[in-house]
Amino acid sequence: MHIDHIGIAVRDLESAISTYETILNSTCNKREIVESEKVETAFFETGESKVELLGATSSDSVIAKYVEKKGEGLHHVAFEVENIRAELERLREEGFTVLNEQPKKGADNKLVAFIHPKDNCGVLVELCQSV
Repeated sequence: MHIDHIGIAVRDLESAISTYETILNSTCNKREIVESEKVETAFFETGESKVELLGATSSDSVIAKYVEKKGEGLHHVAFEVENIRAELERLREEGFTVLNEQPKKGADNKLVAFIHPKDNCGVLVELCQSV
């Protein structure tokens, strides 16, 4: 349907929020902790799409490991879909490596699933569906 958001992995969420408030000339409009992923998110509205800052809440979270290995920066691009289960099946049939057998609850009241970056020119792709 459209790009729902871009996810940016950050080392210090408070500092990153301040930086993006200045860049976007806007305030962070939503923060949320996703316990299952050990991450705190901060969202900025940017028209039809959003910027999602991702800060680790634990040193063993996926985001902490990502930042340690690759540094801060673009983590994923999320595309909103109408039927996430159908899209996952379609992409599996097309030969893409789906990282989640079933969608899981993510931030911003969405079901989410990820497609491996090796199949996407090095970019982690998130599919998301509003619930």
